[in-house]
Amino acid sequence: MKRITAIVRPEKLEPLKDALFEAGVKGMTVSQVMGCGNQHGWKEYYRGTEVLLNMVPKVKFEIVVDDEAVDSLVAVIQKAARTGQVGDGKIFIVPVEEVIRIRTGEAGDEAL
Repeated sequence: MKRITAIVRPEKLEPLKDALFEAGVKGMTVSQVMGCGNQHGWKEYYRGTEVLLNMVPKVKFEIVVDDEAVDSLVAVIQKAARTGQVGDGKIFIVPVEEVIRIRTGEAGDEAL
């Protein structure tokens, strides 16, 4: 099993959520987060003072899937989240040792 974490633009929340459900994902965790990447923010002026805004609002999707589904879901995420502009986000893939459904005690693939 793998956990796929995608950090994307806030306006991609609904299109990506819909694309993942259409691709057969049964559940996901979505969080509103702040961060910065290569762009390191931008400068704005507030009451005549220059302010560096280096934390940009993003949305974080987390899903846990079978190893066989990783490549196809990464492609779905890329297609739904890409604008071609700086700040489109990142995808992280990490191994998951075990999953346990609290309600039933099911473990492994059955718990997904």
